[in-house]
Amino acid sequence: MVTKHFTGSPEDADLRRVDSLARKIFSDVANKWALLIIEALGDGTLRFSALRDEVEGISHKMLTQNLRMLERYGLVDRTVHPTVPPRVEYALTEPGRALRATVDGMCGWTHRYLGHIEASRNRFDA
Repeated sequence: MVTKHFTGSPEDADLRRVDSLARKIFSDVANKWALLIIEALGDGTLRFSALRDEVEGISHKMLTQNLRMLERYGLVDRTVHPTVPPRVEYALTEPGRALRATVDGMCGWTHRYLGHIEASRNRFDA
């Protein structure tokens, strides 16, 4: 499989610039719901209701908005099967799976340092 990498201007890739495309992508994708959706879809294709069950606490509206955003960025594929009623499935694309590896790293970091963070919070809040 050949992966195409599209390159824009250096300004588009600079997270420090307020007008960069990279900052917009980072801002949209690095939200709690998007990260949890990516994590849930990492195990395979899911229908909307199954995905909502996997991401505990997400509303119908937030799931819809985040799936549309992830689809717009090419991280999630939406497949509509021509049945009655229509069956819609969601799956990660290749870039989505690559991002999932980063999300997995963040989850690992959280598990590793959860005790440290909890102790620090308790000291801070005391």
